[in-house]
Amino acid sequence: MTGVDKLGRVVGLTLGPSGRNVLLNRMWSLPVVCSDGVTIAKEVELPDVYENMGAQLVKEAASKTNDVVGDGTTTSVVLARAIVRNGFMNIAAGANGMDLKSGIDKAVKAVVEEIANIAIPVENRDQIARVAALSAHEEGIADLIAEAMDKVGREGVITIEESKTMVDELDFVEGMRLDRGYLSPHFVTDAQRMEVTLEEPLILITDTKVSSVNDIVPTLEKVAQAGGRPLAIIAEDVEGEALATLVVNKLRGTISCVAVKAPGFGDRRKALLEDIAIMTGATVISNDTGLSLDAVEVSHLGSARRIIAVKDETTIVEGRGAPEATESRVAQIRVQVEETTSDYDREKLQERLAALVGGVAVIRVGAATEPEMNERKSRTEDALSATRAAVEEGIVPGGGVTLIRSEQVLDDLQASLSGDEALGVRLIRDSLSAPLELISENAGHPGQVVLDKVRQGEGDWGFDAEKGEYTHLIQSGIIDPAKVTRSALQNACSIAAMLLTTQAVVAEIPIFKPLPADVQDFMHD
Repeated sequence: MTGVDKLGRVVGLTLGPSGRNVLLNRMWSLPVVCSDGVTIAKEVELPDVYENMGAQLVKEAASKTNDVVGDGTTTSVVLARAIVRNGFMNIAAGANGMDLKSGIDKAVKAVVEEIANIAIPVENRDQIARVAALSAHEEGIADLIAEAMDKVGREGVITIEESKTMVDELDFVEGMRLDRGYLSPHFVTDAQRMEVTLEEPLILITDTKVSSVNDIVPTLEKVAQAGGRPLAIIAEDVEGEALATLVVNKLRGTISCVAVKAPGFGDRRKALLEDIAIMTGATVISNDTGLSLDAVEVSHLGSARRIIAVKDETTIVEGRGAPEATESRVAQIRVQVEETTSDYDREKLQERLAALVGGVAVIRVGAATEPEMNERKSRTEDALSATRAAVEEGIVPGGGVTLIRSEQVLDDLQASLSGDEALGVRLIRDSLSAPLELISENAGHPGQVVLDKVRQGEGDWGFDAEKGEYTHLIQSGIIDPAKVTRSALQNACSIAAMLLTTQAVVAEIPIFKPLPADVQDFMHD
């Protein structure tokens, strides 16, 4: 319990609009200024092995919440601390830990259902900006996130990068961007900008190497006969005579073309080529499909409104593929995103998803110094995660009020149960007020007084800790994503229930080795 308390106190400092920053020491670099609950929690290691066990378990609640929604990590730690404290008090008074856990599980299920009932769908840009502003504590970042989401859509990819300047910037890339550029500078159509721009090109996609003239000439002839449209070739590699043939045709003005190396490696390369093929309406020329380069027909080629290639990247804009095929591919990738357990794979799948359904927006966060840059970037990432969660499951009144409004459901549930199970429900009810009380106390207001007044109200009537007044929270823009509140509660209760059903703790015996004699003499001197 002491370990849980120590972790809860340091993480709880950051909760609410008046939450403080925490300075994290770095041995070989500048200290990090941080207000992100999970980042702070990960840094906490306690010297006492038993205290550290408690802290590490609660740290898992924050980490799991971060994995699921990317925000609400501080709330999960604060809730876990309150549940563990109240639970240990009940167990010390003679309650059965297993029955308490059963009551906790039923209480969580009831509160989750109530949160879903309270949730309001996010329908416009203003609501998105409000959610982002509440998480980021900054209007400028919130506006950038709202604008980015407006441009790329709810499925689009938004990435956060460090700006080279002190100013925040938003960059938008429409279409599909490949991290490979043209294979020869002789393909460029704009010598000043050193880029290739092809309008309404035909697109040949293959996962094999193109090196022989015989591989490429039949395709060039058929393209020329079909009206001489520009040709883009995306292949594992284009080299030797094949590349020379393309360059000569480009320089003579016979056909405007570009060759680009296929992105990715191994199975991921095959998947990306298939994505491009579906987006552009092409067929991948591959040994797997039984097609060879010398048998390519114009019907095997895809098309797009425009292809822009520079030295190290290529963008395909508005592929002409069938919408039904694209939707089917999107659904398939969504399933893979849900099923994968690797963060890296999930990120790459989401990038593929975004390329198929919308585009990519890049928010570049600026700052005067490196510590400020890291802190603002961390807040922007949290705000983006919170915004995505709000779009997914809707919004609820913020400031801990949603959990207070769920107390009535638990009163009804408690009345239907008996013994220690009912005590478990009561335990959760008493713990739901912890976030509201801490938000108030961090803002310099007495938590219990604020709690009593909020309980007297209804709906979204709550406490605006920033202004120190009571108001309708949704109208004032004080809102939380329903998914964040739900995940924080579920993960906090899961870890707390495990702690409450633990009867013994086993740890390694620390071995203290005496320092070498010369070191002792040096320290003595």
